[in-house]
Amino acid sequence: MAVKMVFFDLDGTLLPMDMDEFTMGYFKMLAAKAAPRGYELQLLVRAIWHGVSAMVRNDGHCTNEDAFWEDFAGIYGEEALKDKPLFNEFYANEFRSARRFCGYNPEAAATVRWIKAQGFRVALATNPLFPAVATESRISWTGLAPDEFEFYTTYENIGWCKPNPDYYREVLRRAGLSAEECMMVGNDVGEDMVAADLGMKVFLLKDCLINKSGEDIGRYPNGSFAELREYVAGL
Repeated sequence: MAVKMVFFDLDGTLLPMDMDEFTMGYFKMLAAKAAPRGYELQLLVRAIWHGVSAMVRNDGHCTNEDAFWEDFAGIYGEEALKDKPLFNEFYANEFRSARRFCGYNPEAAATVRWIKAQGFRVALATNPLFPAVATESRISWTGLAPDEFEFYTTYENIGWCKPNPDYYREVLRRAGLSAEECMMVGNDVGEDMVAADLGMKVFLLKDCLINKSGEDIGRYPNGSFAELREYVAGL
């Protein structure tokens, strides 16, 4: 069955980054924003990671947004929910400066546009741990605009995370396509290549490769953006 749509990961795929450098850099920015409300850096970082774990465990019964804030309130108390507008304000404003913790590769935007020009549909299957406003900022850092994708997953609009296969089942449902009609492009073996288990074609981008389990990546088509274009051209 012919491939009709290509899903792209964002962080480490279209947006070059060292995940540890990026997360710790922007966590410090967030802590500075939240400090006047009594949030201390180390506890806040632990609470955020705890909330991320809650989103990763989410089984679709609620949005990831609700899963995160329920967990966050479990640590800080229900009063912390009153600070949600503060966090939203951070992601809409100060977070834009976190761009300095990321790289830039013009090949990313050029490749997405080239793939679209070949007649493929494209969507952004980024792990939905961020609000939409933060996701849109990160998209812009790649040189692309959010509306160049049919859709993109955010913590407000989905109730699963990678590597849960149900995350991929949901994006396929939104695309209205079968797994065999889609391809996933990502840099994380554990989170992105799991799409192959559903029958999707995959391509592992090696620029910012994450392979925590030390898996043999030779089982997946892999390489650079130029090699991705060659692979797509042969579909």
